[in-house]
Amino acid sequence: MASKLQTKAAQVSQFVTKNGSSYYKELMERNNQYIQKPSSAHTCQLLAKQLFYTRLASIPRRYEALWKELDSLKQFLKTKDAWSMENASVAALFGVECYAWSWGGEIIGRGFTLTGYYV
Repeated sequence: MASKLQTKAAQVSQFVTKNGSSYYKELMERNNQYIQKPSSAHTCQLLAKQLFYTRLASIPRRYEALWKELDSLKQFLKTKDAWSMENASVAALFGVECYAWSWGGEIIGRGFTLTGYYV
């Protein structure tokens, strides 16, 4: 079993060694319009500023979308007919998933320990 895995790994390594360079060149040629020339620290800083201000300009749109979603959620919660067992179970699963992601983030933030923070 291990020798099969080693042989497969060797084959993959040889394939990447032979074809990796040509794939990279082809990828760069296909996406040439996205490459900034000449690439310097100034152009990188300029692109970073453009991205920051583009994201900043999209905040009002996202804020309005958030309130639209919250209003539709309020309307949904007001109608008792919309609450079925399926909708309640989906809402409960969503809550459990949010809690699990939060708990997982805490563990990652603690340095992958379950007992506490390193001080």
